[in-house]
Amino acid sequence: MKESSEVGELQGLSPGEAALRLGRDGYNEIASAKKRSVLHIAFEVLKEPMFLLLLAGGAIYMFLGDMEESMMLFFFVLVVMGITFYQERKTERALEALRDMSSPRALVIRGGLPLRIPGREVVVDDLVVLVEGDRVPADASVISSSNLLVDESLLTGESMPVRKSRSEGDASAVRPGGDDSPRVWSGTLVVQGHGVSKVSSTGASTELGKIGKALKSLEEEETPLRRQTGRLVNQLAAIGLALCVLVSVLYTVNSGRWDWVGGLLAGITLAMATLPEEIPVVFTIFMALGAWRMSSKGVLTRRMDSIESLGSATVLCVDKTGTLTMNHMAVSKLHAAEEFLEASGSDRLPERFHELVEYGMLASQTAPFDPVEKAIRRLGEERLRDTEHIHAHWTLVQEYPLSKTMLSISNVWNSPDGEEYVIAAKGAPEAIADLCHMDRPSLKDVHRNVASMAEEGLRILAVAKASFKRGELPQGQHDFDFRYVGLIGFSDPVRPQVPAAIKECYRAGIRVIMITGDYPVTAKKIAEAIGLEHADEAITGPELEGMEEGDLRRRIASVNVFARVVPDQKLRIVEALKANGEIVAMTGDGVNDAPALKAAHIGVAMGGRGTDVARESASIVLLDDDFSSIVAAARLGRRIFDNLRKALAYIMSVHLPIAGMSLLPVVLKWPLALMPAHIAFLELVIDPTCSVVFEAEAEEEDVMRRPPRRQGEPLLSRKAMALSILQGLMVLIVVANAYAVSLHLGVGEAKARTIAFTVLVFGNLGLIFTNRSWNRSIIENILKPNRALRYVFAGTVSSLLVVLYLPPLTSLFKFAPLSISEVATCFLLGALSVAWFEGVKMLDKRLKFKIL
Repeated sequence: MKESSEVGELQGLSPGEAALRLGRDGYNEIASAKKRSVLHIAFEVLKEPMFLLLLAGGAIYMFLGDMEESMMLFFFVLVVMGITFYQERKTERALEALRDMSSPRALVIRGGLPLRIPGREVVVDDLVVLVEGDRVPADASVISSSNLLVDESLLTGESMPVRKSRSEGDASAVRPGGDDSPRVWSGTLVVQGHGVSKVSSTGASTELGKIGKALKSLEEEETPLRRQTGRLVNQLAAIGLALCVLVSVLYTVNSGRWDWVGGLLAGITLAMATLPEEIPVVFTIFMALGAWRMSSKGVLTRRMDSIESLGSATVLCVDKTGTLTMNHMAVSKLHAAEEFLEASGSDRLPERFHELVEYGMLASQTAPFDPVEKAIRRLGEERLRDTEHIHAHWTLVQEYPLSKTMLSISNVWNSPDGEEYVIAAKGAPEAIADLCHMDRPSLKDVHRNVASMAEEGLRILAVAKASFKRGELPQGQHDFDFRYVGLIGFSDPVRPQVPAAIKECYRAGIRVIMITGDYPVTAKKIAEAIGLEHADEAITGPELEGMEEGDLRRRIASVNVFARVVPDQKLRIVEALKANGEIVAMTGDGVNDAPALKAAHIGVAMGGRGTDVARESASIVLLDDDFSSIVAAARLGRRIFDNLRKALAYIMSVHLPIAGMSLLPVVLKWPLALMPAHIAFLELVIDPTCSVVFEAEAEEEDVMRRPPRRQGEPLLSRKAMALSILQGLMVLIVVANAYAVSLHLGVGEAKARTIAFTVLVFGNLGLIFTNRSWNRSIIENILKPNRALRYVFAGTVSSLLVVLYLPPLTSLFKFAPLSISEVATCFLLGALSVAWFEGVKMLDKRLKFKIL
């Protein structure tokens, strides 16, 4: 082999020198982040007010002897802590995946001998032999090459492999991407040819290492929803605790006998009624169940609250290669005999195009690794099968490889039935035209046809053929008498489901931006094919490099196509969008996408084609690589937010009458209406209602026909908060009046308490039904199925009847039995307490007041 002679002429480092450098510079790998202990992470988690509130709620229940409720809250603390601990490991795993990718096996020359070693042991100035199928172990300069093509898509996003040439002088400033580059980069893949390179950077100093540093330095941002939830919990907790102290003091003073025990009981009852311990529980359960629902759709959620964030995303940054496109080349168009032909379809090719595909195959390897040659062979085997143009038994005599001065490849074949060698050539159109010694008119025709195909964003190769008398072959390709055959145009096909998914994004008010390492012409054509807005305008990486931050933020407000972009520029684009106030989702599948995936509010990685680094850095992973799954995730995110808002509105409204009936008797010197046992009973209704009933609620009809919610928009708007409070006040007024009238009629403290509690339970059920949707009536809500609600409703009514009529429980709750007519009256009062809101819905729907 030719590379064997190259190896024999090179000495490389001695084993001793290599060992010294390894000891000095360290292994060729990316260091993992220092792991934090479980106790350290647990301490950081428990410092958050949300978890302190859960612990406080559990402690209150434990103090009251309600161990089941206490253990439930403590269980949620452990669950959420486990989830948080899992997320804390994400950065470490991303760095570990990056380290593994950057450390393949390597063939090096040491002491004049080839030696296969672990990639992590490669050192600076090592000579690395590059052969087809190998992954490059470190950044290096090419010192010799023969037809060397390298796939750099993991760093640049370009689907086409790039040609490498010998390094002449200092090449340290050369960046990934572009043909005839004298450098190769760690983690890239050799797809054709062979060569020798001299290592210039290892470990953290490589391009992959720089990405690792960026990952390590980026901090995951707290989602807007989590920030708002935490703020709401803190506010309500402060109000609840203040009222708790106030009620304890008031009760003790008003009792006239300094009843501190009664005061403490009243204070604890009010604390249980007002402390919104459901909120963090509801948040966790909504996200966990949302993640479970998405897993059935082929989407893995690595950060649960990212699903909701995706529902509020305003911009979706999409990596072209492998995300919008299939990430494999396909023959798109042919030109031969003065005719163009679209290559899609499954029918046999017209006869006039047979020769073009036949010689394109002959100019390729029989078992190709290069994606372009794979595409030609795939077309030939599918569209020329069972014809005389497939030559499985021909013998390859000699290859004339690609070179910097001759951008074409020629293969010489021996046909068993022929008397001459058959030569097939393919390459850049200008190189093939040169080989064919074309006259000016013919050359002009070729240039016109090439320009026409290039306008469609195609990668174009020309094909030529020749014959030669058997015997000694010439030194170069120019010595053959070539005849021009035609042109083959290649493209990376768009995924078929992408245009519909993009259209759905626009309907939902989500702007889509395409970021790619490919050329502007190709990027614009892809953007046009998928239906991207403003597809005719693009910003290139070199333009971006010279832009001030202010200019970038201004331009990025309207430009949706970014071409020839390198990894750090992707990160800069995401940061500029965030600076403009956008909620950014970023999709990708390569190592080059990892920093931007982590920096975005929501990172969406492709699971099938994506690298481990991309998957570990993302918030969401599409297991089936289906772009339309992003739309499904956004739809679910909006449903989660809608239902979470409904649950919170219900929590606000239902806690108000409970807190009011704990506070009013103290202020008005009535007998205590509610005690801890009553609150615990109500919590058994409230908790599953918040956590399960509203979570299972179907999405609203307009969920994907409205714009994303604004960044910073509160979880409950002032209008929603006011309506929730008004709902709770109306229930409180009805319950308080029922209690006051009962006491006034002299039915006794126990029966008055029973009546008030029963009205409160039915009012609670009414709040559940009316808050299922503010757009549908309560009748429509009842008719719309929700299995979880059926169980909660049946369980609540059954439990109420048990405590009303089972003597031991009636005594425990300090109740008195009610007649059937009295229960019916309580039901009507409970329904009346929410009936007014149904009237508001009807007026809003008919007159379009936009109250709701």
